[in-house]
Amino acid sequence: MHKYLPHTSKDIKDMLKVTGASTIDDLFSSIPKNLRLKDLYQIPSAMSDDNLTKHMQKLSQENSQLVIFRGAGAYDHYTPSVVNSLISRQEFLTSYTPYQPEVAQGTLQYIFEYQSMICELTGMGVSNASMYDGATATAEAMFMAHAQTGKNTILVSETMNPRIIHVIKTYARYRKINVLVVPQNDGLTDLNYVKSHLDDAMGLIVQNPNYFGTVENYDGFADVLHEQGSMLIMNNEAQSLAILKTPGEYKADIACGELQSFGIPLSFGGAYGGYLATQMKYVRKMPGRICGITNDVDGKRAFVLTLQAREQHIRRAKANSNICSNQSLMALAVTIYLSTMGKQGLVEVANESLKGAHYLYEQLLKTKKFDKVNNHPFFKEFTLKAKFDVNKFEKSCLDNGILGPLHIGDNQLLFAVTERRTIAEMDLLIQKVVEQL
Repeated sequence: MHKYLPHTSKDIKDMLKVTGASTIDDLFSSIPKNLRLKDLYQIPSAMSDDNLTKHMQKLSQENSQLVIFRGAGAYDHYTPSVVNSLISRQEFLTSYTPYQPEVAQGTLQYIFEYQSMICELTGMGVSNASMYDGATATAEAMFMAHAQTGKNTILVSETMNPRIIHVIKTYARYRKINVLVVPQNDGLTDLNYVKSHLDDAMGLIVQNPNYFGTVENYDGFADVLHEQGSMLIMNNEAQSLAILKTPGEYKADIACGELQSFGIPLSFGGAYGGYLATQMKYVRKMPGRICGITNDVDGKRAFVLTLQAREQHIRRAKANSNICSNQSLMALAVTIYLSTMGKQGLVEVANESLKGAHYLYEQLLKTKKFDKVNNHPFFKEFTLKAKFDVNKFEKSCLDNGILGPLHIGDNQLLFAVTERRTIAEMDLLIQKVVEQL
């Protein structure tokens, strides 16, 4: 069978008739004209193999490798070469849902290992077989709380990444769930506000470190919520789990977040991977599937699909969620990364990000061109208020091969530093850009 099945003129005419479109261009009429490609690269109708290769190489030269000091949810971390080498193997790259355990032992095993590692990192009792990304995993956590409590309002801290809040609101809209944003208090989640708004609240969603880079202390939050029959949902970026207090230690009911830091490159925004873990008593409300370990008829170790809500396939209208597949290729990348780094390696890499961020923070303040926003602890991101034109600053960064910090309003800049950033690169940012302003 051919990889590509060409359409004849008659085929195209028949399909257009069925769709009610006059031309192929009509199929794209919903896309605004300003977003459509207008011969940007002057793609010809055909090229020889050699000429096409040269053409693509020329296009690739328009890309530039920038030194990245921006995060806000996606980070320039190192991906060990073994990750891409292994996930490119055809038995992994082309695999589908492991419905038949007798022929899918490899897939089932790495998903089992992935779940075990996520549980260890989060301090939770059970994890599912990965999610699409951190934002949708957080929205699915909200659905779990809704199903568990039967309540109709979710509290969301304003200190969360605004993009995640947008996704939560989008998901909530179609379940008619009320989203109440908890105002920040000096860049922190206001517990007093939470206490006074727990009527009909299924739970509270918080992020740690938060959007501003701050490591918040959530001691006592779970107790307040549990007294009112509400749940604590914690979103943690992956690398922070190596050195910060876990959601389990904060007595969270559900843990979720983004795994991009664990062996998944930036890739223009995806595909990434999310995690979702919870306490064992809520396992029946968890979407997706869970892989487990058992013994086969010969007494040998075997891996199986242990749990999956049948409503997702049979009674979809009654399901907590209709997510039934998973980005297990991304889960495999995460599993290989975690196996390669080991416990000590995870801590060491996280500490490199931590040390780099604090070095840059102190050096930037020494230039007298920034003001502190607060004195809160931070991990690998921090916010400073600039005393100069931030638009001019961003342009100067790009002119020097640097993707600078994210402007989050009111002249505040959100910097990110990972283990990939060297002292020389940080000094370059200061000497070539900051000191020239």
